Amino acid sequence: MLRALKASHLTAGLIVVLVGYTSSVAIIFQAIAAVGASQAEAASWMMALGLGMGITTLVLSLATRMPVLTAWSTPGAALLATGLDGVSLPEAVGAFLFCGALLTLTGLTGWFERLARLIPEHLANALLAGVLFPFGLAAFKALGSDTTLVAGMALAFLVGRLALPRYAVPLALVVGVGIAAVTGQFSSAQTLGFALSAPIFVMPAFDWTVLLGIGLPLYVVTMCSQNIPGVVTLRGSGYQPPVSLALTVTGLASLLLAPFGGYAFNLAAITAAITAGPEADEDPKTRYLASVVAGLAYCLVGLGGAAVIGLFLMAPPALVAAIAGLALLGTIGTSLSRALEAPEGREAALVTFMVALSGASFFGIGAPFWALIIGYGTHALMSRRRP
Repeated sequence: MLRALKASHLTAGLIVVLVGYTSSVAIIFQAIAAVGASQAEAASWMMALGLGMGITTLVLSLATRMPVLTAWSTPGAALLATGLDGVSLPEAVGAFLFCGALLTLTGLTGWFERLARLIPEHLANALLAGVLFPFGLAAFKALGSDTTLVAGMALAFLVGRLALPRYAVPLALVVGVGIAAVTGQFSSAQTLGFALSAPIFVMPAFDWTVLLGIGLPLYVVTMCSQNIPGVVTLRGSGYQPPVSLALTVTGLASLLLAPFGGYAFNLAAITAAITAGPEADEDPKTRYLASVVAGLAYCLVGLGGAAVIGLFLMAPPALVAAIAGLALLGTIGTSLSRALEAPEGREAALVTFMVALSGASFFGIGAPFWALIIGYGTHALMSRRRP
């Protein structure tokens, strides 16, 4: 395995961790604050989340030889940040355990995997393109806010594509870090302190109102807004993901780590496209090594707890936006091309893409779920028309 390791695997794995933390760690902190957790308990949360993502990613990627990447539930964190007001930490942990049990049961029964197989390929690619498109667009929007940094990274990326296609993204990252360092855009690191985190066990308390009001919605948004796009991401990259196995592993991780702050784990979507795409490796058979690198990095960051998160918050937003957009550029283009390839499925694919891109949310469930529902309805209706 070490002989097959490439620089592109290392870069893709590290970009995953950078993007994953900088894009949503602030929401996690809000959820922690909502239950009134102490500083030590907050560090335990970050440790549990980092180790949970790292271990589940390593287990699934090594077992399947696919770039199966996991993540914490970002929409779940947003739900917790707004819904945990007035809920005690033990009651919140009880809701986390309830969600973990539902995720595990979903994986063991296999019903979700059977449902995922019914999604037509052109709708899956359209959904993937719609989910990823804002990240590609953000890179170009950042060009207006930090022209020197983003233009330098884009130029390095283009030069890399011409001269060293496999290392285009690593080259853009190195140039971006160099420009940010020279122009003084990194935040001061003087307040950072490094220490290994200690897990703090919280005895759960079960209140049926909290289980139904927090635990059940946490399961629903995790399935609809995270696991469905996660499956689509891997399928769009040419893989047949082990859906039931992934749900079982992430569900068990949620059950084991919930008392320490690991509220919910699921298949990654946005960051998974980085390790599953051609920028990670031209050979699809060895792209899983990029996920292995990401899993190891997640474990290391988790052991550092909240203190290490400051390192990710130091990076200028334009650098994170640019490197994520550039890394996803190939996947976005391929997904759009495949989604619109067949004329008979073009309308449904466009509807799926537009709904996913809109960000429309109903009943607390995000746009990816509704894009799939509306797109599939359009597909079924258009399939009835005569040639």
